[in-house]
Amino acid sequence: PLGPSDPRKVVLLEPFVHQVGGHMSMMKYDEHTVCKPLVSQEQWFYESLPLAMRQFTPQYKGIISVHLKKDSLGNLNLVASPSVQTEPLLDTIHEPSVTLWHKWATGGSSERALVQWSHAQLTKTLKDSCPGKMLLRTDLQYCTDSLLEDANRNQPERNSYNPWGLHCHRQHLNRMSSKYNENKLHQFLLLENVVSKYNYPCILDLKMGTRQHGDDASEEKKARHIKKCEQSTSASLGVRICGMQVYQAETGHFLCKDKYYGRKLTPEGFRQTLRQFLCNGNYLRTDLLEPIILQLKALLSVIRKQSSYRFYSSSLLIIYDGLENKENAAPLDNHLQGHFQKGNCTTSHGAGHSKVDVRMIDFAHTTFKGSKCNHTTYDGPDHGYIFGLENLIKILQNISEGK
Repeated sequence: PLGPSDPRKVVLLEPFVHQVGGHMSMMKYDEHTVCKPLVSQEQWFYESLPLAMRQFTPQYKGIISVHLKKDSLGNLNLVASPSVQTEPLLDTIHEPSVTLWHKWATGGSSERALVQWSHAQLTKTLKDSCPGKMLLRTDLQYCTDSLLEDANRNQPERNSYNPWGLHCHRQHLNRMSSKYNENKLHQFLLLENVVSKYNYPCILDLKMGTRQHGDDASEEKKARHIKKCEQSTSASLGVRICGMQVYQAETGHFLCKDKYYGRKLTPEGFRQTLRQFLCNGNYLRTDLLEPIILQLKALLSVIRKQSSYRFYSSSLLIIYDGLENKENAAPLDNHLQGHFQKGNCTTSHGAGHSKVDVRMIDFAHTTFKGSKCNHTTYDGPDHGYIFGLENLIKILQNISEGK
């Protein structure tokens, strides 16, 4: 791998602003590529990925070396250098155009540094990368009064970004800076940025299956994960919400939910939140239901055939563009607008199929026969995952039928 002092192509990484779930910081490498700290088990999964699963996972693009570097002002930057194992994608990078990074300061000013960076620089990044008005708003209430909140609820607009990615990124930089070593190389996985083709990516992150702990989990961690499953829809439905952002057409903001919100949902709350994910603030995007259901059914068929695979703690992303085709739009009259403000989302039947994506992500705890990790070898398909997919399809079909 190239050393930290190698003057050849290097890229300054920036936080991936559309990360809605997970705990590991995702970084943006270039417009079409994200990267995350390498976990061997995940790397082996991608390198031996069954052909049938490729359409449902991000494209694996290789490995890069990342190191921390201080600039002349003493700010820490994460710098990526190409590694010999990387597939030849670096030709697509014309220059290290990514110059935004968390201006890390020492002592008590770190909070202020983050705020300054996130408001000024991140807003600029969003405006540069997305057409039109692009502001993110957050709704980080851990205990909400209503599942279907009015997008205009009285809330300070200082949260002009989806906070989850920044939260993960800040924790990650904290960990790295505490053992700061400019010469230490960290290996990162390069993966396809599956939301890069969307103007306003609406993303639902679902933790799949009835079991979340990996085979390598300690007894304490195992007990913690079992409890989380028992107290959430993971046990009853085999799926729980881990994060969400939905573009609200009228306000030009994203409505965001995090994993703490998802853990508290009842099965009925899960169903309502799924419906909210398909609502742009004015009406339900019924045009999305059929293509999402078709993709989930295709994935279900593939998962049923994967003997020995266990996708513990992996997530499923459902993605669509919040900026839909004009023919799908049906403005509400005053009566219906009032109906929505009472916590309902009316239905609009759009013409044609919309662009949607269903992708599996996060395979750090995925096991399969032939994996280089020491783990239990399982027979047959992952029934917990299948249970979750079947319930998800059933709920979406009910929404489609107006139930």
